Amino acid sequence: MPDTAIAVLTRDLRVHDNPVLAAAAESARQVVPLFVHDAALAKTGFASAPRTRFLQECLADLDAGLRRRGAALVVREGDLVTEVGRLAEEVDAASVHIAADVSGFAARRERRLTEELGARRRPLTVHGAVHTVLAPGAATPQGNDHFAVFTPYHRRWAEIDHRPLAALPRRFSLPASLPKPSPPGEADTGSTMRGGESQARRRAHQWLQEHSDEYHYGQDRLAAEDGTSRLSPYLHFGCVSARELAAVAADRATVGAEAFVRQLAWRDFHHQVLAARPEAARRDYRPRGDEWRDDEHALRAWQEGRTGIPIVDAGMRQLLTEGWMHNRARLITGSFLTKTLYIDWRAGAVHFLRHLLDGDVANNQMNWQWVAGTGTDTRPNRVLNPLRQAERYDPDGTYVRRWIPELAVLDDPRELHQPWRLGTNMLNSLGYPAPIVDLDAARERFQQHRQRANRGTSSQ
Repeated sequence: MPDTAIAVLTRDLRVHDNPVLAAAAESARQVVPLFVHDAALAKTGFASAPRTRFLQECLADLDAGLRRRGAALVVREGDLVTEVGRLAEEVDAASVHIAADVSGFAARRERRLTEELGARRRPLTVHGAVHTVLAPGAATPQGNDHFAVFTPYHRRWAEIDHRPLAALPRRFSLPASLPKPSPPGEADTGSTMRGGESQARRRAHQWLQEHSDEYHYGQDRLAAEDGTSRLSPYLHFGCVSARELAAVAADRATVGAEAFVRQLAWRDFHHQVLAARPEAARRDYRPRGDEWRDDEHALRAWQEGRTGIPIVDAGMRQLLTEGWMHNRARLITGSFLTKTLYIDWRAGAVHFLRHLLDGDVANNQMNWQWVAGTGTDTRPNRVLNPLRQAERYDPDGTYVRRWIPELAVLDDPRELHQPWRLGTNMLNSLGYPAPIVDLDAARERFQQHRQRANRGTSSQ
């Protein structure tokens, strides 16, 4: 057996069910777990302060888990390809292991790494289904390289045998020539959502045991204690395995647990779309001929949660405060930006990626395209009425009162969701803005935009 293998960890920051770590441990006597703070990735805008803090907590927790098993996390800074090649020479690595990913950035990085290590005669093994339950491309329809509609994808996804859970290596050892590094620093911010595998597994276990069975009717509830798992940031950074979550939830065999597994399939669906069409991170997956409005004032009001539509503003303020937003609120705020204000979905996607702890290219961009009607939605012209959404999913106003304290004095939910009905003087006294748009007129304008675009497309 070769002496040393390198496990390059990117967003699979865990020791449980990690095929990269497991394969490296099986292939060599010594394993070097490596994370590189990639300078190129930092320049893309992903390194927001909340996400950087969360990542640092993830790395500190991962290092602690590795130290309990005899090793430690090696952290380098710079270009990932350069740093991996340098470390491979330093420890005379016989092999290098890394997880496959779907973004254009990750694909280019993988090609460069293959070339770099190939020139050094050090083989690279790329592992699929590390970030997802099913590897992108494992399920394809006849005559195409990916599924463009979720329902048939989900049927196929459920039929395919998912990979077995990766073995948890009991012990790791670093090469003697490589001094054990100091633990990564971790800032104690007092955040309610802390990063790391320990936190992720604790949250997952508690939620699956106590709340997953009601997920099918609680997932859309906008309340102080919502019915979602809040596991998405941990899934994004790989602190918890999507494959393991699917297995544990499926074993519960309840309607709620099945609904949760379906959401994991949605996540896989978006990954397989982006893997096949990486340009969809920037371009319309299905162009509709939209001529988006350029309205900096309206965009800024939406970003700041000052549109005058309480259910929209509540979602945007939750994002700014927590670095997270309830999924129903994401749909409402996304529809409002793209179909009520008729502003380009890319502006919304950039803002979300800047603030979301769970922001990754596949889910963020493809969800934005879905809500904008340029993606995989089979009803691309649907418009979510924020008032009806508020009545249905926040009927007593709990969500709005939590995130818009200036309206918390209003007892009647109808006044809370439509405070402009109280008059300008009352709005001024509350310190809350009037609506920046007439909802009915905006809905009609959007339908006219799409009708003109459709006529233009059909005439070409």
